[in-house]
Amino acid sequence: MWTTEHRRVHKRKALRYPSDLTDAEWTLVAPLIPPARRGGRPRDVNMREVLNAVFYLLSTGCQWDALPKDLPPKSTVYDYFSLWRSDRTLLRLHQALYVQVREAARRTAEPTVAILDSQSAKAAQKGGPQSTRKAMTRARRSPAASGTSSSTPSACC
Repeated sequence: MWTTEHRRVHKRKALRYPSDLTDAEWTLVAPLIPPARRGGRPRDVNMREVLNAVFYLLSTGCQWDALPKDLPPKSTVYDYFSLWRSDRTLLRLHQALYVQVREAARRTAEPTVAILDSQSAKAAQKGGPQSTRKAMTRARRSPAASGTSSSTPSACC
């Protein structure tokens, strides 16, 4: 339930963008960001701003080219996003925050209940994807698609 206390804590009007991290959020997330690799040039990009840019993209659904100019360059943001996705940093970040939220709500870290709808349960009993009716998923074909001629020469014989 939204109380005046909750509204005050979750107020995002003072931030540049609603998706930006607050100082409290950054203190939770900063230890989960991998350090710079050893050797090579030292990291000169502000990781908080990179994460703000990733959250901006995810929350607005904008294109990479539409990233605001006051955030890091799109190539930098994309490189970190791609790296974090492939090395599972984003997954670890999500799981760590998920556990913290559950524990703050005085719940166990792992959920103890799962909800399945009846269609998912029936599909699992019958063998999963093989049980879907082919008649309902058949692709439409044009009359010309049934012809055997082709405009490209075949490589047979």
